[in-house]
Amino acid sequence: MQVLYFAWLRERVGSAAEQIDPGDARTARELVERLKASDPRYATAFADLAAVRVAVDQEMADLDAPIAGARELAFFPPVTGG
Repeated sequence: MQVLYFAWLRERVGSAAEQIDPGDARTARELVERLKASDPRYATAFADLAAVRVAVDQEMADLDAPIAGARELAFFPPVTGG
Protein backbone atom coordinates (compact mmCIF):
# COMPACT_ATOMS: atom_id res chain seq x y z
CA MET A 1 0.00 0.00 0.00
CA GLN A 2 1.27 3.49 -0.81
CA VAL A 3 1.41 5.68 2.30
CA LEU A 4 1.75 9.44 1.87
CA TYR A 5 2.77 12.00 4.50
CA PHE A 6 2.14 15.72 4.24
CA ALA A 7 3.39 18.86 6.00
CA TRP A 8 4.99 18.30 9.41
CA LEU A 9 4.20 14.57 9.28
CA ARG A 10 6.45 14.31 6.21
CA GLU A 11 9.19 16.21 8.03
CA ARG A 12 9.00 13.99 11.12
CA VAL A 13 8.83 10.71 9.21
CA GLY A 14 11.56 11.87 6.83
CA SER A 15 9.74 10.80 3.69
CA ALA A 16 6.86 12.00 1.53
CA ALA A 17 5.78 8.50 0.53
CA GLU A 18 6.61 4.86 1.04
CA GLN A 19 5.28 1.41 0.26
CA ILE A 20 4.12 -0.37 3.40
CA ASP A 21 2.73 -3.84 3.84
CA PRO A 22 -0.23 -3.30 6.17
CA GLY A 23 0.15 -6.83 7.51
CA ASP A 24 -2.75 -7.64 9.82
CA ALA A 25 -3.70 -3.98 10.41
CA ARG A 26 -7.44 -3.65 9.81
CA THR A 27 -7.73 0.12 10.27
CA ALA A 28 -5.60 3.20 9.71
CA ARG A 29 -5.26 3.50 13.49
CA GLU A 30 -3.92 -0.06 13.77
CA LEU A 31 -1.39 0.65 11.02
CA VAL A 32 -0.30 3.84 12.79
CA GLU A 33 0.14 1.95 16.06
CA ARG A 34 2.25 -0.67 14.31
CA LEU A 35 4.39 2.05 12.69
CA LYS A 36 4.81 3.88 16.01
CA ALA A 37 6.10 0.69 17.62
CA SER A 38 8.53 0.05 14.77
CA ASP A 39 10.55 3.29 14.72
CA PRO A 40 10.93 6.47 16.81
CA ARG A 41 10.30 8.64 13.73
CA TYR A 42 6.74 7.34 13.52
CA ALA A 43 6.27 7.61 17.28
CA THR A 44 7.19 11.29 17.02
CA ALA A 45 5.10 11.95 13.91
CA PHE A 46 1.98 10.27 15.33
CA ALA A 47 2.38 11.31 18.98
CA ASP A 48 -0.86 13.34 18.90
CA LEU A 49 -3.43 11.50 16.81
CA ALA A 50 -5.98 14.25 17.45
CA ALA A 51 -3.85 16.39 15.11
CA VAL A 52 -3.77 13.80 12.31
CA ARG A 53 -6.24 13.34 9.48
CA VAL A 54 -6.34 10.43 7.05
CA ALA A 55 -7.62 9.79 3.56
CA VAL A 56 -8.16 6.25 2.31
CA ASP A 57 -7.90 6.03 -1.47
CA GLN A 58 -8.28 9.83 -1.64
CA GLU A 59 -11.46 9.89 0.46
CA MET A 60 -11.45 11.55 3.87
CA ALA A 61 -11.88 8.92 6.55
CA ASP A 62 -11.74 8.31 10.26
CA LEU A 63 -8.64 6.68 11.73
CA ASP A 64 -10.86 3.70 12.54
CA ALA A 65 -11.88 3.27 8.89
CA PRO A 66 -11.11 -0.14 7.41
CA ILE A 67 -8.11 -0.27 5.11
CA ALA A 68 -8.56 -3.77 3.63
CA GLY A 69 -8.08 -3.51 -0.12
CA ALA A 70 -6.98 0.14 0.03
CA ARG A 71 -4.24 1.15 -2.38
CA GLU A 72 -3.34 4.46 -0.72
CA LEU A 73 -3.39 6.08 2.71
CA ALA A 74 -2.54 9.73 3.16
CA PHE A 75 -1.79 11.30 6.54
CA PHE A 76 -1.89 15.06 7.03
CA PRO A 77 -2.59 17.71 9.66
CA PRO A 78 -6.00 19.41 9.87
CA VAL A 79 -6.52 21.93 7.11
CA THR A 80 -7.85 25.37 7.92
CA GLY A 81 -9.25 27.89 5.52
CA GLY A 82 -9.18 31.61 5.56
